[in-house]
Amino acid sequence: MRQLEKLLTQFLSDGLSQADTIIALRRCFHQNPEIANQEFKTTALLKKELSRLGLKIHDKGMPTGLWADLETGRDGPTVAVRTDIDALPVTEKTGLPFASKINGKMHACGHDVHMAVLIGTARLLAHHKKDLIGHVRFICQPAEERPPGGAQPLIAAGVLKNPKVDAILALHVDPSIPTGHIGVRDGVGMASAYDFDLIVNGRSSHAAFPHKSVDAITVAAEVISGLQQVVSRMINPVQPAVVTLGIIKGGTARNVIAETVEVEGTARSLDPQLSKKLPRLIEKTAVGIGKAFGAKVTVLPIADYPALVSDAKVNAFIADAYTSLYPKGKIHLFPVVMGGEDFAYYVQKVPGAMFRLGVANKKIGADKPWHHPAFKIDEAAIATGYTTMAAAVTRILFSAKGHK
Repeated sequence: MRQLEKLLTQFLSDGLSQADTIIALRRCFHQNPEIANQEFKTTALLKKELSRLGLKIHDKGMPTGLWADLETGRDGPTVAVRTDIDALPVTEKTGLPFASKINGKMHACGHDVHMAVLIGTARLLAHHKKDLIGHVRFICQPAEERPPGGAQPLIAAGVLKNPKVDAILALHVDPSIPTGHIGVRDGVGMASAYDFDLIVNGRSSHAAFPHKSVDAITVAAEVISGLQQVVSRMINPVQPAVVTLGIIKGGTARNVIAETVEVEGTARSLDPQLSKKLPRLIEKTAVGIGKAFGAKVTVLPIADYPALVSDAKVNAFIADAYTSLYPKGKIHLFPVVMGGEDFAYYVQKVPGAMFRLGVANKKIGADKPWHHPAFKIDEAAIATGYTTMAAAVTRILFSAKGHK
């Protein structure tokens, strides 16, 4: 164990010495955001950075995303580290000197930081490969922000196999936790997310003759109102759930009664049984309201993310790694949120955990929520992220029987 602790101490000194390089890489990602399934330059840069470390690259012919393997040549577990790589269709308003160069696209959720942390972790572990055992897999996943997400295609392509992944780790920046701190939570930390589209088909006519039409807009309005009754009147109030309709599109002119309206929505819950129930309640309610007004309502499922459930044992490795490096730091119990996260698909297959990396610093304006156009992070947190991640991976590798 003394050898392990000595290695982790080396991670800390090595990690701090490369901080400027990793921060520069983060800024490069930030200036050149690419949205879901269009992360071509991002993928190329990740491949370049991981290849120069001697890692074996796998892309399975995928247009974006990849994974890379660090092979120590010694028997042991396989631990995976995952980052998401896509940006959001948000116009940046941070005023940073390295703000997005692409109008209408921004890393407003911290995926640029996540990628930098993964590269920092890979650099530390590759540099100390002779001191490690087993395998480490670095997963660069596209399309986290766009349903149905990028996790399932990677899993189908074999990202958790050959060798079989024994544990998987990820982090997410958190603007509510101070820089230098981290957050963990055992069990459910984020909600399941059922994303769906509603198509309301009515019958068009002139605005002056509503009796000859089935107004898709007024029917859609009734459907939208009615779906709020799903949570308030059809679900036990002690079970958290939310139904949100975020986009509505329909109509062609002010004096033409609309024939078709499209509505995009999402439903969130924390209970697995309720997660199965919500789609049925949504469809029954929406279709029934449509029939009452003579319209046809079709519900199209887009994605159905499970709740994010972090493994307590994996979280313990993360907490131990952090406290060994930062004994004066603080570990927060972060609150459960109704946001969704497709990292949940991986932890359905293998034990894993996602911890929060504190990036908050009000003095520099790093206090805005995820997806805000002025979202910033305190870059001092990045080194905390990759040193903690590298130490957690190493603790898991050496936890294997016979390698105490």
